[in-house]
Parts: sequence; C-alpha cells; structure tokens
Amino acid sequence: MDMDSASSVVLQALTQATSQDTAMLKPAEEQLKQWETQPGFYSVLLNILNNHMLDVNVRWLAVLYFKNGIDRYWRRVAPHALSEEEKTTLRAGLITNFNEPVNQLASGIYSFACSLWTHHTDCFLQQICARDETAALASLERTLLSLKVLRKLTVNGFQEPQQNMEVMGFLNAVFERLKQFLECCRQIGRDSSCREKLEKTIILYTKVLLDFLDYHPCAFIPLIQCSLEFAVSYVFTPAGEGVTFERFIVQCMNLIKMIVKNDAYKPAKNIEDSKPESLEAHKIKAAFFTHPTLTEIGRRLVSHYFLLTEEELAMWEEDPESFAVEETGGDSWKYSLRPCTEVLFLDIFHNYSQTLTPVLLDMVQNLKGPTNVSDPVQLLMKDAVYNAVGLAAFELFDNVDFNQWFNNQLLGELQISHNRYKLIRRRVIWLIGQWIPVKFKSDLRPLLYEVILTLMQDPDLVVRIETATTLKLTVDDFEFRTEQFLPYLESIFGLLFQLLQQVTECDSKMQVLHVISCVIERVNTQIRPYVGCLVQYLPLLWKQSEEHNMLRCAILTTLIHLVQGLGAESKNLYPFLLPVIQLSTDVSQPPHVYLLEDGLELWYVTLENSPAITPELLRIFQNMSALLELSLENLRTCFQIVNAYLFLSPTEFLQNFAESLCQSFCVLLKDITNEGQVQVLKVVEIALKVSPILGAHMFQPLLPAVLRGIVNGEIYPVVMSTYFGIMGRILLQNSSFFSSLLTQLASECGQEIDQLLCNVIEMWVDRMDNITQPERRKLSSLALLSLLPADNGVIQEKFCGIINICVESLHDVMTEDPETNTFKDCMLMSHFEEPKLSDDEEPPTEQDKRKKLLALEDPVHSVSLHQYVYEKLKAQQNLMGDQGFSELMETVDTELVRQLQAFLQGF
Repeated sequence: MDMDSASSVVLQALTQATSQDTAMLKPAEEQLKQWETQPGFYSVLLNILNNHMLDVNVRWLAVLYFKNGIDRYWRRVAPHALSEEEKTTLRAGLITNFNEPVNQLASGIYSFACSLWTHHTDCFLQQICARDETAALASLERTLLSLKVLRKLTVNGFQEPQQNMEVMGFLNAVFERLKQFLECCRQIGRDSSCREKLEKTIILYTKVLLDFLDYHPCAFIPLIQCSLEFAVSYVFTPAGEGVTFERFIVQCMNLIKMIVKNDAYKPAKNIEDSKPESLEAHKIKAAFFTHPTLTEIGRRLVSHYFLLTEEELAMWEEDPESFAVEETGGDSWKYSLRPCTEVLFLDIFHNYSQTLTPVLLDMVQNLKGPTNVSDPVQLLMKDAVYNAVGLAAFELFDNVDFNQWFNNQLLGELQISHNRYKLIRRRVIWLIGQWIPVKFKSDLRPLLYEVILTLMQDPDLVVRIETATTLKLTVDDFEFRTEQFLPYLESIFGLLFQLLQQVTECDSKMQVLHVISCVIERVNTQIRPYVGCLVQYLPLLWKQSEEHNMLRCAILTTLIHLVQGLGAESKNLYPFLLPVIQLSTDVSQPPHVYLLEDGLELWYVTLENSPAITPELLRIFQNMSALLELSLENLRTCFQIVNAYLFLSPTEFLQNFAESLCQSFCVLLKDITNEGQVQVLKVVEIALKVSPILGAHMFQPLLPAVLRGIVNGEIYPVVMSTYFGIMGRILLQNSSFFSSLLTQLASECGQEIDQLLCNVIEMWVDRMDNITQPERRKLSSLALLSLLPADNGVIQEKFCGIINICVESLHDVMTEDPETNTFKDCMLMSHFEEPKLSDDEEPPTEQDKRKKLLALEDPVHSVSLHQYVYEKLKAQQNLMGDQGFSELMETVDTELVRQLQAFLQGF
C-alpha cells in the first residue's frame, strides 16, 4: 500500500478514535493497536502530525501513538524494532517540524528528541568503554545530530522554559554529560578517530548553555550554581588537567563572564526596587564568589593564562609583525583564549575589585626591581602581571601611584637592553600607554618622549611597533601639549617613517599609518618641515596596496591630516592627490565601497586648503551627480564639497556644473528629510551670497518653490528660515529677479502681483521668530527696507511690520559705546585680520580666509543697519512729504517709534 492510501486509512482510524461514540471509538483503538508493530506505521503517523491543516485532536492522538511507539520500538534489541531505514526517515521528518503552531504537540517533539539524545549518548559511552571506536563514532554522529535539534528547541521553542520539567531536566543533565565526554577525552587520547567529533560535541554542549543563558537569563538562574562550579572547576583547578582543550576553556570562560556581568543578575541601586529573580541570582553569585575562590581565579588567570606560550614566543621570533598585530586583539575575545582571558579578567576585576586589588598588588610587589634575564619563568610572570596592571588601570586608579612607579622602576626596566629583556621593554611601554589616560603627570611627558625616541630605535620590531602604538595614545590624550612634543617631533617622525617602510604586512602598515596620522593631526602646520619623505613614499604605497582596500583607507586618513597640516602647500600633492580622490569617489569603480567615506572627506579638506582652483580639481566634480543619487548617508559631506567649490571659484563652478547640480537637487527635494532640504537650500543660499546675479540665474528652477513656500507658510521653522535667507539675498541684491519671480508665481496662481507681495511681507513679519541666526535677521531687515522708498499701497500698508522687523534687528546687532553714548553695528567688518591663535588652536584654512574676504563684500557685514534704516526712512519722507510721512509713521506703535528714535540719534 502506498503512503497516500495508508495515510488515508490511518487518518480515518484516528478520527474515529477521537469520537465520543464508543461504537466508533473501540474498533478504531483496536485497529490502531494492531498497526503498532507494522512497518511504516510511524512514518504514516509522522506524515499526519506534520499536516497542520488537520484537526488538532486527531494530530494530538497521532503524537501520542507516535511517542509511545518510539519509546517501545526504537532500540534495536526491542521486539518488532523499527528498521534503520524508517529511523532515518523519522529523524529527517522531525527535524523539519520546528514550525509547529500548537504548543502541546511541540512539548511531544521535544520528548522524542530527548529520548533520541539519551539513547545515542548511552550507546556512545558504552561503545567507547568497549573500545569499539567505529561504532562509537557512528553513535557520536547521531548524538551530535540530536543535540543540534535539542539546542534549537530548548533555546527557541519555549516562551517560559523554566516551567517545563523536560527542558530543565535536559539542561541539568548537560553538566553530567559534559563530565562524561571530557573523561572520554582523557581515555581515548588525541590520536583517536573520535577525538575531533568528540571535541565538537563538547563545544555544542557548552553552546546550549551559553545560548540558553543569552536568551533566557531568568530561566537560567537555577543553573547558575552548577554552571559556575563546573566552569571554575575545569578552568581554575587541577580537575581540568589533561582533559580540557583551548576552545572548551574559552567557552567556560565565556559562561563565567556572561553570568558575572549579566544585568538581569544585578539588584537595583535601591534594593526595594529589585526584581526577586535578580536578588536570587545575586545571592547565588555572592555565595559562590567567596574570597578564596576569587583569589584563586585572579591568581590563576594572571599566573597561568596570561603567560605567553611557547607558540607565541616562537611567533615573536619567526614572524614579529604577525605577533604584534595579533596582540592588538579585535573582536576575537569570544573565540581565542588570550583575549577571552583578558576580557574575563577585566569583568571579574571590575565586579570584585575590592577582593582582587590586594591580590594583584601583592603579585606586583613580589616582582619588584629588575628581573634576571636568565630566568625566563620570572620574565614571563612579570610580563603577565604588568599586563594585568595595564588592563585594570582604571580600577587601580586610587591604589597605584603610577607616576612614582614610572620614575622608580619602569624607567629603569626600559633601559635594560639585553635581548631577552625585550619581553619586559615591550610590556612596560604598552603598560605606560594604558595608564596615560588614567594617571600620568603632564610634567613627565618630555621624559616619556625621550623613552619613546629610544625605544623607536630598539633592535626588536615588536618593541618598536608597541612603542608607536603608545605614542598614538600619548598624542591622542586630552593632556597632550604640542610645545612639549615639538623638540622630539623631527626625530620621532623620522623613525615612524622608517618603521612604516620596514614593516611589510598590511595590518602593520595600517597600524603605523594611524600613528603617523594622529601625530600630524595634533601638531598640524608644525609638521610641514618633516613630511617630504612621507609625501614621496605615499604614492608608491598606494600603488602597492591596490588589492588591499583597508590599507588604502588608512592612506586616505593620513592624506586628510597631511593636507590639513600642509594647508595651501598641499597643492604640490595634486598630481598624486587628485587621482586618489577621483578613484575613491567614483561610484562606478568597485573600490568606492571601501574608500568613499574617507575619499569624500579628503576631497573636502583638499578644497578647504586649496589656494586656487585648477582644471583638474574642477573636473573631479563630475563624480558628484552619481554621489547625490546614491550616497544618502554621505549627503552632508557632499553638500560641504559643493559649498567649498562655491567659495573657491563661484563663476567657473556655476557655469560648468550649476545646471546638472540643479537637476540633482530637484530630484533630491522630492524625497528627502527636512534637514536634507535645509542642506540643499543652504547651497542655493551660498550661491546667491558668492554670486547674486549668476547664482539666481543658475538655480532659477528651484526658486519659485521657495517663494511659494513663503507665501503658503511652510510649517517647518528651519526650512522657513532658509527660505527667508534665500529670498532676502534676491530681494536685496537682485531686485529685478525678485520682481520676475513674483510675476511668474502670480501667473501660476492666478493672483495679483500686489496681493502676492502683500502675502510675502505679511508672512516675513509673522515668521521673523523662525529666523534665529543674527546674520539672517539683519539680512531680512535690509531686504525689506530695500523696498523703500515706495509709493506702492501694499508696501505702505505693511510699513508698520517692516519697521517692527527693523527695530528687532537693531536690538540684535547694535552695541552701545559707553564713552560716547552712541550705537555701533557690531556685525560690520572693515578689514581682514589674521587671527591671533593660542598653541592649541588650528590656523585658518584657505576657505576660512575666503569666507572672511567674502564677508567684507556682504551687505550684512558692510552696510550699517541703523544708517541704512535712516537713509531709507529719509528717502520715504522725501517721496511722501513731511505730512504724508508723518501719517505713515503714525501707523507704527508709539513704543516702537521711541525705540527707533533712540537708535537713530546722531543722524
């Protein structure tokens, strides 16, 4: 009988067996009982219980018959045992059924998976004892498979797993099984054919615990005690000797770490606010982590796991670059023993510093003074202890006088030049780097620079690389003082450049480049005399790194700081610099995925520091259209680049690129945030500022929408403020264009021009509070005043509002000279002055200078507001006559008139 026919018959019997009618129920139960020993029956049941369309009662009954039959007939020695072929089919079918919608039916899959796991595990252990490795390997495969299923079910299959006895029973059994499997490791040795699979299974057991702890921390609370006892026993006592292996130790350390730092296991600051489960977990941890236990863990972490291994020492000798890079770590703490050990040490030290601080300080005291170079054990121990002191620097702040230690011991150790003492020289300079942001007197910095200068010439490459890293931490620190470093700059920078040339690995070159970048950034223009060799070398390094995009990113970062340091002299780099920018920002080139962000930043600082436009620098802008389409996350930098071109060469830039830029902006404005809209509009505002006539002409397609936004009363204040900035420029500096915009909008809306003008002035007055920048507020006053003198009825009608804005702006910009009792416009700029800079201030860029020169020509900074107000009012008076003007002034609030007269005294 085929599967479909069999399913139909069995389904009918199951349906009848769920009936309340005993006439149907009894015969159906008898039939199902007879089928229990028939081959294929359980495959049919599995097919039925997997069909989620069937009645749940029928499927539930199928699960019960399935579970009972598996319990009876799965073992090979059982009467009517299932065939191996059917077992394979059943396993495959169950593994695919993780999307069971009915919980009661899923707690049945779990029981079955548990029975499989128990059976195969027992078989494996028996076969290992019997030395039948072939059979044991087969059983181990099945154990591994069933364990994978249980891991998924246990972690993801239950919302409140702590309420399921089978789940918690399985998890408790994991510890005993782990012990049994670890003992198997001891018995079979490392050459056994089962060894690799056995270790893989052990790791899977630990993953079950780690995943369950991660997903269900509260449900894990009953397992905390067992977990800590198990992990600490195997990692920190002789129990683990001969049976543990590195990956297992890492997993145990991760288990301890996750329990120690789990937020769900920490009571609230106010105990009364704590959840009961948090208090329970905290109580269990406190009872376990006693003083003796913590002391033993702390000592063993440092004295055993922190010690450099023979393999690591061999790597230091044979491949120092790889050793140096690997020691810097990364995100490897979950998988590699050394970084995992260090992270666990930090977490335990942070949580139990009162207990562990005296332990660590005692270890330091025992290693006081220089160590005998012929005692490798003591050298390794000192390296380990110093490592611990460096890692725990922030925790030890109040307990270690590092400045005294530096002077009295560490300096002396750095002067021991014996080859074997390189271990300590490297560790001490690393240790200093860890303490610099914690506690290191500024007065000691010159002494440290002397040390760095010496160690940068050390015979050992690892020492030199570590010294370079500490140099980066030193110059990156907020207490760094340029004047202290300058006497050493030339020598140290030269040695850094030598190191950059000497190292060959990409990671090493990146590491050294980051140090060089940091130094250039901090000393800024002071670097100029010393960068000649670096400037010559970087093009070669760029070419060599064609297949290494991350190294190229490091080169781009170095170039960014180099350009900032060189200022206008960076124009000498253009033959190399501009092709680099071109490649990095070309979205049609595959490397742009890695290089774009740094490439854009380099492009911007190049423009900022450019003394003049060049055809090549202008040509790169061809990359921008595609960037504006694709690089939403980099839009801000793109806009900065556009603005930089406008400041650098407005006429050439607008004539060449304004049309395509305007098209890009029209597309952008359809689907962009309010902040993005403001960035686009600021570009237009700057274009009008640097070139009022050409800017208005080139961006004409965008301007009617700006005027329409003002008339309609755009709801977002920042957008509205930018609208006023744009229209203020046009009205003040290109009045004929403003008139044409009014005419165009009036035609589109079917309104009178005067009515539109009325709406514009009314909205300007009403929304003046939206304008927060003093420059724009003054610009608004100048722009509206430029409508005077006027015999236009609309302007005269809105005269009061115009005066109101002017008086507000006068309050913004006018300052009183107490000696003469006269007012002066504080926004006026009469000439360009080179700013006086303190040691920590950066000199102005070429763009800063361009902005200052532009400001000298800007009406906001070149026109005195109170004088302009006086001249415009006087012109209006001349136009209307004294009586007409007097009547016009009577429309203004008397208090405003009083304030206005006070500002205009002296005219």
